[in-house]
Amino acid sequence: MRLNNWQRCASSALVIFAGCLLWDSPARADQNYSQQVFFENSLSPQSYFYSSGKASFPSTLELIDDRLPIETSAFISAPNALRLHWKSEPQGGWAAEIHLYEWRNRTIDFPGAYLWIWMCSPEGIPARQLPRITLRDEERDFSFPLDLRSYAPDLAPSRWVRVRIPLTAFQTASLHPFQPHRLNTIVLTQGEADSQARTLLLDDIRIEDAPDAETALPIPQDVKASGFERHIDITWRPVENPHLAQYVIYRSRNGGPFDPIGVQRPGVNRFCDFINDEHATATYRVTARTSALLESAPSSPATASTRPMSDEELLTMVQEASFRYYWEAAEPHSGMTRESSPGNDDIIALGASGFGVMAILVGAERGFITRQEALDRLLEITAFLEKADRFHGVWPHFLSGSTGKTLPVFDMYDNGADLVETSFLMEGLLTARQYFKRDGASGKELYDRITGLWQGIEWDWFASMPTHDAMYWHWSPQYSFFIANRLTGWNEVMITYLEAIASPTHPIPAKDYYSGWTGETIGASYANDATYFGIKPKVGGGTGGPLFFTDYSYMGFDPHALRDRFTNYFDHNRNQALINLAYCIQNPGHWKGYGADVWGLTAVDGPDGYVPYEPTEQLDDGTIAPTGAVSAMAYAPEQSMAALRHFYRDLGPQVWGIYGFRDAFNLQKNWYSGITMGLNQAPMAVMIENQRSGAIWKNFMLNPEIAPMVQAIEDLSRAR
Repeated sequence: MRLNNWQRCASSALVIFAGCLLWDSPARADQNYSQQVFFENSLSPQSYFYSSGKASFPSTLELIDDRLPIETSAFISAPNALRLHWKSEPQGGWAAEIHLYEWRNRTIDFPGAYLWIWMCSPEGIPARQLPRITLRDEERDFSFPLDLRSYAPDLAPSRWVRVRIPLTAFQTASLHPFQPHRLNTIVLTQGEADSQARTLLLDDIRIEDAPDAETALPIPQDVKASGFERHIDITWRPVENPHLAQYVIYRSRNGGPFDPIGVQRPGVNRFCDFINDEHATATYRVTARTSALLESAPSSPATASTRPMSDEELLTMVQEASFRYYWEAAEPHSGMTRESSPGNDDIIALGASGFGVMAILVGAERGFITRQEALDRLLEITAFLEKADRFHGVWPHFLSGSTGKTLPVFDMYDNGADLVETSFLMEGLLTARQYFKRDGASGKELYDRITGLWQGIEWDWFASMPTHDAMYWHWSPQYSFFIANRLTGWNEVMITYLEAIASPTHPIPAKDYYSGWTGETIGASYANDATYFGIKPKVGGGTGGPLFFTDYSYMGFDPHALRDRFTNYFDHNRNQALINLAYCIQNPGHWKGYGADVWGLTAVDGPDGYVPYEPTEQLDDGTIAPTGAVSAMAYAPEQSMAALRHFYRDLGPQVWGIYGFRDAFNLQKNWYSGITMGLNQAPMAVMIENQRSGAIWKNFMLNPEIAPMVQAIEDLSRAR
């Protein structure tokens, strides 16, 4: 029977899990993971988003929405594997492609010598009936196809086999040389036509060297479990070993057997089990495993239960999970924020780090950490910033966490100062300066350090173009103002003008608020007199743009505090959020899921890369970023709370992860982001706190330089 074959295939994988010896060595982090793992499991249910396929009659290939199905009852890396189900007929053909998930700044450089694929067939497959395999690299150059039978044995029913193919076996078949270490796509195609239905499971695909002697790993220690409404968090102390490939998480329900429910990559010591049951009790064990499935003995068990939670408890839960990104996933040399996880371990994002500072303050305010722990982290961050690259007092967009040197990630010309990212960083630091002002000697030390950094920023240098009427985003020691990106709104950069006017040492004149930010001297259209869905946005173009415009400048700066001759910015931001919601309710694109509890269009890495999503048909493809709706909590709390409840309770398994809500999802395309972005988690934690207590707004506004700046702008507004 087919069901029994699946059961045997699943149990055979479990039988292989074994091992018992110990050693010590530094654990690997995300960057190593990204240079070894090609496929581990699918976040999207039913089918794997990063795959495709096609069959030519009379051959057939099973596809779901033109993608390869996933199998959840048998796997190597829980909770699923890829399923390849075909029938090869004479005169027909089929091809299935498995694509690499290329998250932001992923290094496409697999240094290993072999392609390793775990394979299993519930009914068994003779080697001669296996598909052929071709590789394609990042430049779309490809190899000659190889017969898998040259490298794989006959597959006995329901037995997992690890197939090893040397990369040197893949010879160039395209015009340019095929580069196996820049592998982008694995293509499986029809082999011998036998007119038989065949099923092959594929899992845990890696590019690695041959393993060392078979030796097992240490047992993970200090396993703990904490229950929330629909999920349980499991944590453990890291295993220090260079051969660690995965942690395997096992769960027992109601005294039953421990079954594997998921894996976690090295460098991350937390797992989220989304049970989707508010009255559940579960017990967990964690093991450490090599890629050859040599596994440690299981850890001591840890038990937790879920429970119904009030709205206030849900808000705290979201804040705590979002805060963890900045606390647990911080770059270790600097304490600052990595741009994304997974991602390049060494890339620090300056703006995201400023947001992270405010998230850390939320952590202290809510008791997730102590005030002293938060203060110690900020002393670490400011000590790093004092020594890091600066240009006229301004930091670059990205720094190396290990060296403090500039990383020109975007472009060769972007190798110097980034004024906007610096203003986001200072927004967080100035908030922290006031928050810890009275915390003894350590608080005074932090206050003095931040004051020194703040006073060293030469804001006026960035208004030194010939017209002297606006500020410019970038400056390079080699290329000067080559990028020449004038800062004129409506967008996310109001805080840059506010801080520049407020500077105690290098200010720009308050008149530049109108000549630069609102663009009067260049005839910019800053005011918006249109009405959308019965709502007036007041400023900006069209429907107002992405929702992050209402967050980045106003996480610290309280938008209630500023009224210029166009609007009060709390009112405007609330209207922009309500327009975003109304657009999603109307749903002109007819995207799956949109409605009163699925909204939040903002800039994010979507299924086709970065897009500044906004409520227009031109910049909307069905992709929702939870940070958009959840961070609107300060402006539209009831509407934001409705989205938060729905995201968590109804979409949870795919939308909620170890750092809270995932970056984005697209129900239309069955796509869910696999990364967490440093720019997106903090706005949720911070804007929720601003709605609940106003603590972040309050502390930023207490800085003595802020009130005179606001007064100067308002005096100009009245004079016009």
